[in-house]
Amino acid sequence: MEPAAMIRDQLADYLTQHGMSINQFAIRSGINSGTLSRIINGHQPIAMSHLELITAGMGVCEDYFYRMYVDECFSYSAPTWRRLRPFIVRCAELGRTDCIELLVQNLLDNLTYVPMLFEVAEGLFEQGHRAAAALLYENVSASEKYQYSERLALCQYRLFQIALGDDQSTNLRAATLFESYIPRLNEADQLDALKELVVVYYSLRQWHKVDDLAQELLRIATLQYEYLNHLKRAKLPENKSTQPVYYYILYAYLMRSSACVEWEDYDTALHLIKKYTDGSWIREKGVESQKIMAQFKEWGQANTYLYRLLAGQQEVISEYVEYISSRPSEIFMAVYKIIQTANRYSWNVDYVLDRFSEYVAYRTDLKDLGTHNQQVIADQYARFLVELATYYLHNNQRNGIKLILLSLESSVKLNSETIVMRCVDLFEQYRHEAEEHEKEEYRLIIRRVTDASEKKAHYSFSVV
Repeated sequence: MEPAAMIRDQLADYLTQHGMSINQFAIRSGINSGTLSRIINGHQPIAMSHLELITAGMGVCEDYFYRMYVDECFSYSAPTWRRLRPFIVRCAELGRTDCIELLVQNLLDNLTYVPMLFEVAEGLFEQGHRAAAALLYENVSASEKYQYSERLALCQYRLFQIALGDDQSTNLRAATLFESYIPRLNEADQLDALKELVVVYYSLRQWHKVDDLAQELLRIATLQYEYLNHLKRAKLPENKSTQPVYYYILYAYLMRSSACVEWEDYDTALHLIKKYTDGSWIREKGVESQKIMAQFKEWGQANTYLYRLLAGQQEVISEYVEYISSRPSEIFMAVYKIIQTANRYSWNVDYVLDRFSEYVAYRTDLKDLGTHNQQVIADQYARFLVELATYYLHNNQRNGIKLILLSLESSVKLNSETIVMRCVDLFEQYRHEAEEHEKEEYRLIIRRVTDASEKKAHYSFSVV
């Protein structure tokens, strides 16, 4: 069927080719015959509901006329939001972002549509139609790029959230582009945005950024908490963060403590544990606050064992192992840290690996490894494989070579240059122990790295 100039022309041609009257097609499609007549004669614009019935009646795919419908909305009738909004939503549901882009390019000549497009983008974002939402956010941002507006900041916040994924370089770029917009967000969104940024930089292992952002989160959350409590019985703000404000204060201390651990400042890290496990200052006393405090106290207890372990207190291992054995969601991270510390101090922890062998096995689905953010889990798992490979090879166990290759493959997916280089260095150190098929697998993975990377010059791999 060759496209005609207008949808109504195609419909008229269809009726002629099939020898159908308007009444007959009206019965088939479910459209009132008078309405159908007015549409065909150009006396009535085609509503989205009519378009769906027409395509169903003609037996063509639902989005068959979508490109033409964009022209229908602008060229042959005055655009109305009652027609445009459902069309945008349906395009998003069917993945027709090309039609959304055409429509938006026409709409944004009139800035009165900006708030309405933003509202639709928010709805699509909540429904999980991220590609279509991103397109709308980008166009709304472009229309408001010279405005110091909250809506512009919220668009950038959503684009940041949509961009996050497995690729660490993409995550870093998204975080860098978004960070300057945080002060323009409302107070509630600032808390969530800072928390999400902290997680990104945590997964990127940029500890000074983690600490700086955690301090800013602590400052803003503390100010908000005092302000909200001074309101007393006055009307509370309509905008609310996803967690109670005191949660962000506790979380900020948790992240600051984590950064101190990476700097090997274990005394400060242990001191900060007291900050996020002491909830005596929290005014809320309901079930929610009790649940939150219980969670932070549990993290604090686990981290107390962990920080003592990292400080070289080998005697704490048995206590730590017993503690995590009844907490499956924490086992993976704990075993990772035990192996990491064992490599640092040349400890033998075979009994830990035997006890938690299920968590040592290579996995492709990481969702059951804990409650931590999946960006952090994926990064930590790739690092865990390197640490485990190091431990096995230091103890003359050949399966360490396989683990190097698995970690290298995982780090390629994450686009983490740091882990890739660690894998390469370790493989080169033990390549004399690798069999020929393992050397070939190594060559193939390295070729993938160099082909995919935009920073080829930064790599200096030798191929066995």
